[in-house]
Amino acid sequence: MMIEQTEDGDGSRIVSSSDTSGGSPARGAHSFLGTPPPEITELVRAEDRLSFAYFEHCTIGRDDNAITATDSAGVIHIPAATLSVLMLGPGTRVTHQAMTVIGENGATVIWVGERGVRMYAFGKPLTHSSALLQKQAELVSNTRKRLSVARRMYQMRFPGEDVSGLTMQQLRGREGARIRRVYRECSARTGVEWNKRTYDHDDFMAGSEINKALSAAHTCLYGLAHAAIVALGCSPGLGFVHVGHERSFVYDIADLYKAELSIPVAFETAAAEPEDIGSATRHNIRDAVYDLGLLKRMVRDIRALLGSPETDETVVDADHVGLWDERVGEVSAGKSYGDDEWDGGEW
Repeated sequence: MMIEQTEDGDGSRIVSSSDTSGGSPARGAHSFLGTPPPEITELVRAEDRLSFAYFEHCTIGRDDNAITATDSAGVIHIPAATLSVLMLGPGTRVTHQAMTVIGENGATVIWVGERGVRMYAFGKPLTHSSALLQKQAELVSNTRKRLSVARRMYQMRFPGEDVSGLTMQQLRGREGARIRRVYRECSARTGVEWNKRTYDHDDFMAGSEINKALSAAHTCLYGLAHAAIVALGCSPGLGFVHVGHERSFVYDIADLYKAELSIPVAFETAAAEPEDIGSATRHNIRDAVYDLGLLKRMVRDIRALLGSPETDETVVDADHVGLWDERVGEVSAGKSYGDDEWDGGEW
């Protein structure tokens, strides 16, 4: 089992293990019966959660309100209520009760391929409200509004510059030049040779050490972005810069922080020449995420991009369902509408 350390907002740490022996049946998931699921308002906010934990070659189970990871070396407990992302690598098995407690506590699960190259994600909102989702859909469906959001995303990468009049083609060109410059600067600073970004989704080990580190670092960043997006009730698929993929908005948000986080961390890790580049990169990314307060920033930035920097918690957490009306916008659900509402028109 490979269990990598995570850290919460007050600096306390969960003990880690690095045994990579084969899995065995789950143990310890026995006392959960009768434990009521928490209410949305009782859950830890997305920006206040742990970053992520990575597991491979073990069985994920449940013990009360904790996630357990079990292999021949023993059992480790992680509090489900404070976890943001659970990354499951090769050789992991997950029990039904484990997925239940993960879902009840609003954590995001991502299944990753060997060394974290591929990603398949699941997440549950930490809100009952669809307010931000509706706002996201409104903005992405209008060309003028979508361009405005995309420009704001690029503006965050070019502080002090005015990009309000640039086309998407011009913005893409500026961004490409910026990222190439970041690669060159990181290479010069760390002494790690850099040629170009090349990787094979189906063969992680075929890449150079720096490209392996970049793949592992970006996967962690995508997982955190996905968790923040779904926690706020937004859609991972409704992107403003990226389009046509189920995680388009995930890539939009992750790209805001690559030059500051995943690229420099990957180069610094590769320069240290660790035995396991993937594991070392994940550890270093986790430390950087904590130091930068990244989850808080992601939540704040997503809300700002969608025009809701100060979200009313009573709106976000409202367990409310209405019926759409073309005249007044919304009417009450949960009641029977009959002849008293019919205006005499055709049915």
